[in-house]
Amino acid sequence: MRGDYQQLVDEISAALGAPATLEDRDFGLIAFGAHEGDDDEVMDPVRTRSILQRRSSAAVRAWFEAFGIARARTALRIPPDPAAGVFRGRICLPVRHRGIVHGYVWLLDDGHLTDLELGGRGAPPDPRIAQAMETASRIGALLADEARAGSELGDLLRELLEAPAAGRPAAAAALREALREGLRYTPGAPLTLVAVLPWETSDTDTAPLPGLPGLLAACALPAGGGPEGGPAGDAARTGAEHGTGPGGRSGAADRPRPAAAVPALAALVRLRAAGALSPAHAVAEQLLRSPRAGAGPAGASAARGTPAAGGGQPTPLGPGAAGIGAGTAELTALPATWREALDAARAARAEPRLGPVTQWDAIGAYRMLTTLPDPAPDPVIGPLLAPAHAELARTAEVFLDCAGQASRTAQLLGIHRQTLYYRLGRVEKLTGLDLDDGEHRLLLHMALKAARL
Repeated sequence: MRGDYQQLVDEISAALGAPATLEDRDFGLIAFGAHEGDDDEVMDPVRTRSILQRRSSAAVRAWFEAFGIARARTALRIPPDPAAGVFRGRICLPVRHRGIVHGYVWLLDDGHLTDLELGGRGAPPDPRIAQAMETASRIGALLADEARAGSELGDLLRELLEAPAAGRPAAAAALREALREGLRYTPGAPLTLVAVLPWETSDTDTAPLPGLPGLLAACALPAGGGPEGGPAGDAARTGAEHGTGPGGRSGAADRPRPAAAVPALAALVRLRAAGALSPAHAVAEQLLRSPRAGAGPAGASAARGTPAAGGGQPTPLGPGAAGIGAGTAELTALPATWREALDAARAARAEPRLGPVTQWDAIGAYRMLTTLPDPAPDPVIGPLLAPAHAELARTAEVFLDCAGQASRTAQLLGIHRQTLYYRLGRVEKLTGLDLDDGEHRLLLHMALKAARL
């Protein structure tokens, strides 16, 4: 299938004498024509970035979409915009099938296409443009077929993940047969699931996902409650300001509420070997670059860029988070793997130092905390959730994360040890806990972590 796209893109490049690039409607790269010439200075930076990163930047997408490319039915010109990083004009050929846009073909215009008639307003298009649009229609039919097949596999995956225990064998058998017929899946091959949280779902069932190596099927599912404000977002911001991993706390009114059915994407990934999760990491990182990942208010609160506790490189920026479950060779075990992947994604959103991509076996105590229902926070930390005491909550969490090591805690917080002892004393007064008592420490530590979720 991908070879067909490449052949058709090459046809368009040859017909118009310009390098063509094919992207899906989310601006994910599918295929590109060769750029003839040895002069590096004529290389277009937008096209180069799209090829290297397999996706256009948000600024470039916004510039292109402002010209109505999603509604266009004929070729149209896009002028350059240096502010968006678009230094050369291009021609956009909308890729449609039965009225639905499935992608775009981009043609760089170095001046020789300037006088080309694109059609519209009563004027017929140049024959070369007409030929290119006919080829774009063939591409649209292929993309529509691929989207339809992907949607069917996604429906079968969703049925399995949502099936009660008694219905899982039948649902697994249906998915197994479809994978074997469509993707040459070998039963018993190792698989895992990636959860991307949150995921914009306005038209997920019809929107094609990028053709990523190892990605077999995907579907959107409700993920229950999630950090739509409060601890996770404040933690990231406050931690970034103070150079620490754990962050501040928001007020009780801003705490995440139980289960507002935050949507998540479930992506089924084929592994090369049992326990070798690198293909899942690659898929997760690519999916997080999608404009659908982290969309809406929920995504806004989980922005990345916070250094890990104790130092280290900043986490790559990205509004969402992804979790990876343990691998399995049994399709009937995928519901359990999905739970692991989703729990890992929730933990990565709640604890910036874990994300933006993490495995279930790397989330520590969150493996237990994410299995709990969504009750009100433990009364012991109620006072610490008030905005006025956010700094005390952060201090207590860093202290407990450091296993009670005062010198390391003070260093991470950038305060004097006497200041640390003063704050911990205030924490004890507010909570009624004794931080010299192991059980009291455990209660406070877990309550603070649970509040992030």
